[in-house]
Amino acid sequence: MAVAQVAVAAGLVVLAIGLSVLARVALERELAVAAVRAAVQLTLVGVVVTTVFRHLGLAAAFVAVMLAAAAVTAGGRLRGVPHARARAAAAIGAAAALGLVPLLVTGAFATTPREVIPIAGILIGGAMAATTLAGRRLAEDLRDGLGEIEARLALGASAAEALRPAVARAVTTAMVPVIDQTRNVGLVTLPGTFVGLVLGGASPAEAARLQLVVLLSLLAVELAAALLAAGLVARACVRDGERVVPP
Repeated sequence: MAVAQVAVAAGLVVLAIGLSVLARVALERELAVAAVRAAVQLTLVGVVVTTVFRHLGLAAAFVAVMLAAAAVTAGGRLRGVPHARARAAAAIGAAAALGLVPLLVTGAFATTPREVIPIAGILIGGAMAATTLAGRRLAEDLRDGLGEIEARLALGASAAEALRPAVARAVTTAMVPVIDQTRNVGLVTLPGTFVGLVLGGASPAEAARLQLVVLLSLLAVELAAALLAAGLVARACVRDGERVVPP
């Protein structure tokens, strides 16, 4: 069964690459690299996590590595933004902590490596996606809508006021996936946490409860990440307090 699962998954990646070629969207390399990286990284993680689960210190280091990788990935998408990776790390780290700390302090999840690592990974991953989407949308808006922004500045608006509509659009765009996923959970999708728990032997009721906690936490985490990312990108593009320079 395991061989069949991997073979089918690999075949679907090849299909995706073929579709990219036919549609001429030039995503072949990114799809292939993402698939290979996922295979290598998950294989290594499967080996490493067994050891990490036994030591809280190693778990903390593992979470730090996840955060660093997320910052590098999101920052790499924000081309032209000064100190993009540092800004991405700040947005992702602060937003993930906003969700993780209450869940651990209140006892919703135990402070054991076996529970901290998966929930931290989910929250960091959600924050990374929101940071990327908000940052990219804002950077594109600043480049394409500079005339509109300059018009507001000429009418006496501050830089923050002139950028506010673009920031709002960026945050809204970043939140669409998680809001749609949350609204349609159980109707259109069965998220990975739910499926994994059920396959692991948990009851559907227990799996649904834990999935609900994750989804509701992600709403707050991803909104915080999107707001922070958009704010940091906007600040990076303001010069002398009144000029807006697109990335």
